[in-house]
Amino acid sequence: MCGICGVIALDGPLDLPDQTPERMIGIMRHRGPDEFAAWRDRSTFLGHARLSIIDIKSGQQPMTVDSGRYWITFNGEIFNYPELQTELTALGHVFKTNSDTEVILHSFEQWGAQCVEHFNGQFAFAIWDCHRRRLFLARDRMGIRPLFLAQNQGQLLFASEIKSLRAFPGFEPSLEAGALAEVFHYWANIGAATVFQGVSQLPPGCTAFVGDEQSGFRAEAPLPSCLRMNRYWQPNFLPAGQDHRFVSRQEAKGMADQVREKLVEASTIRLRADVPVGAYLSGGLDSSATSAIIHKYTDHHLKTFSVGFEDPVFDETLWQKEMAAHIGTEHQIVTTSGDDIARRFRDVVWHTETPILRTAPAPLHALSALVRKENFKVVLTGEGADEVFVGYNIFREAKVRNFWSRDPESKSRSGLLTRLYPYLAQSPPEFSRKFYGAGLDKPDDPLFSHRPRWNNTAAVVNFLNPEAANGHSAGPAEERLFNSLPKEFSTWGPVAKAQYLEMTTFLSGYLLSSQGDRMLMGNSVEGRFPFLDHNLVEFAGTLPASVKLQSLVEKAILKDSVADLLPDNILKRPKQPYRAPDSASFMASEGLSLVDRFLAQESAESLTEADQGLWQSKRVAGLVRKMKAGKLVSARDNMAFVAVLSSRMLQYDFGPGFEKRVAKTVLKSPELVWRHETQT
Repeated sequence: MCGICGVIALDGPLDLPDQTPERMIGIMRHRGPDEFAAWRDRSTFLGHARLSIIDIKSGQQPMTVDSGRYWITFNGEIFNYPELQTELTALGHVFKTNSDTEVILHSFEQWGAQCVEHFNGQFAFAIWDCHRRRLFLARDRMGIRPLFLAQNQGQLLFASEIKSLRAFPGFEPSLEAGALAEVFHYWANIGAATVFQGVSQLPPGCTAFVGDEQSGFRAEAPLPSCLRMNRYWQPNFLPAGQDHRFVSRQEAKGMADQVREKLVEASTIRLRADVPVGAYLSGGLDSSATSAIIHKYTDHHLKTFSVGFEDPVFDETLWQKEMAAHIGTEHQIVTTSGDDIARRFRDVVWHTETPILRTAPAPLHALSALVRKENFKVVLTGEGADEVFVGYNIFREAKVRNFWSRDPESKSRSGLLTRLYPYLAQSPPEFSRKFYGAGLDKPDDPLFSHRPRWNNTAAVVNFLNPEAANGHSAGPAEERLFNSLPKEFSTWGPVAKAQYLEMTTFLSGYLLSSQGDRMLMGNSVEGRFPFLDHNLVEFAGTLPASVKLQSLVEKAILKDSVADLLPDNILKRPKQPYRAPDSASFMASEGLSLVDRFLAQESAESLTEADQGLWQSKRVAGLVRKMKAGKLVSARDNMAFVAVLSSRMLQYDFGPGFEKRVAKTVLKSPELVWRHETQT
């Protein structure tokens, strides 16, 4: 894992301002503290901050092969690199290292843009072709690794993090009201968008060319117009009829055996590294399954890590300890309090680079700090299992609401919701019918499954100025979302449609970034995700929803596949969504000082007049008063508070306070290694 960046002149020689490499690479030093390096020619600069994991002695970047034609800067891992190296050697390629980086270069020489289809991995990389004067960009299938882009004054900038783009002298993107509103509504920006004007991201499962003899379709806003895009992968599912079919017990057992086989392959291949590999162990099904598989199928000495909470409402240490004891791992727990969350919250937002609606990333930042303190650079985690094997309540809701929509007046059908949320039995029936019944008359609406969730968060938008209602500068979110749906989408069943939306919005836009890559790499730790192995994801897409969600039992086929590996208490425990205390974390002195510093209009470090203009100041002031009085009791109020606070921090640290951050990270000349310069 690493941080990558680069600048490409789109017409003519590259004008690189003084200290650009030192700024752009240095501000990502947390992603790769082991080595900082750069390369350039007359039209291109490539930068790299290295976290050494594979081929530590000879895998340095930016890297080229013998001819010097291709140069690469790469963030991620290609897990099947030994097999690919063997295949490419048989085809006549000669290797000088044992790194997966060199495998990518030879794969590109052999297969061109289609090389990505050969990779089992998590990656974002850029390859510059010195002969054809063109750049190739690629991002992994699920969007595990980030790649941000900006077109600025005749140049294309790219980087693993937005702060690296912002560090380019003279590039000062500001937050956009419509983009903030999009995050407040959907939890993440839709598609390629970000909250910063002029900054976009290469979508998951996509490649792009920039330069001579481009192929593919022209990129649409908010992506830079100089890109020619290709989508090489997307999630796929069964047609509705096959998705609902009856599956016999014997056939289901065969499916579970195949899930087990593919999960074993996905987990064990992710142990490949030249440094120790640990694992997160949350006490839930997913991380317990992968840890148990490592214990059973390998001789790897696994060390596990978890986060606990002082507040018992959020704490899962009982199950974490039980599972650790069951497989005999050396286990460590970091216990967090509200004060801990407040103390690290500003750094958390600095790393997320987007507003967040929950404080949940903060304890994960503390967890990766523990991992790094114990001298581990790599951990396996359980993310992705809920999206791939139907674990969230939103999928069960989709099934119930679709069934209910066939007879909207039925009380017994709406009553099924109490099986998901027992507390609804004590609520007025009108509440659940109004909340979950929204859009019930339009079951063919592509966004049917997610309307209740998104309608619930939409009220947070009211803290922004009226301009936010105009939507993102690239166009209305729903229109962009509709346009991005594959043609097969309409043929899928309700659960599959919900899975696709969850994978392409919440998973890649929030979970894998704000709670995944950013919280791990903030402490120089690489996360690996067995449940997001594309072979496993593709196979799960061929399984009927009737085996993934049996009646209303979530992840049924996954449970069956690992039942013999886990204690009953883990296997059968009710799902407990990962959460952390939100506004309550800011009630003590440190939290209150943050609130006063970033939300008070008269604060000494208040925002510029333009930044203040994004907000409805009276509403924000009312939110602060309510918070200090301890009256933010609803989930919606808590989301609003965290969203506004994180946004204001983002505005300051990427605006007036940015140069202070750069000054602390800019590389000194001896720290930066230039591979060599060429005037090709």
